[in-house]
Amino acid sequence: MAIGTPEWTHSLPTALFDELLPKLAVVLELTQKAEGTATPVAKQALLHATNDFKYALAQAKDYASTLAGGDLLVEEQDSVVAMLEELKQHKQQQLTQFALEVESLPTIANPNISSKMEIDSTASTPFASGGQL
Repeated sequence: MAIGTPEWTHSLPTALFDELLPKLAVVLELTQKAEGTATPVAKQALLHATNDFKYALAQAKDYASTLAGGDLLVEEQDSVVAMLEELKQHKQQQLTQFALEVESLPTIANPNISSKMEIDSTASTPFASGGQL
């Protein structure tokens, strides 16, 4: 994970978890065959399939144990969600109040603004012959 990058921008590697069931099925199929583990080839195939499953399971466990918030109980997660919803409502109320206050401000005609506009418009007007407008 890159430094400074929020964790929620990375998608969950579902393929890591999706491959567990098929790998377990291979192990089970090999143990249920008629020859079982009687031949060296069957033993080798079972060993390979078991190791493949164990490795995939270890990767999935490692990833799952590093997920943010995974250390919280369900009740604690619910508490955090409730607190965030309350904070969101409070912020929305603040924004609504601010918008109402801005709308209620009187529009004040500032004479400096209009005189600046007049000066600007005169300054950009070309002079007529003889220096008069």
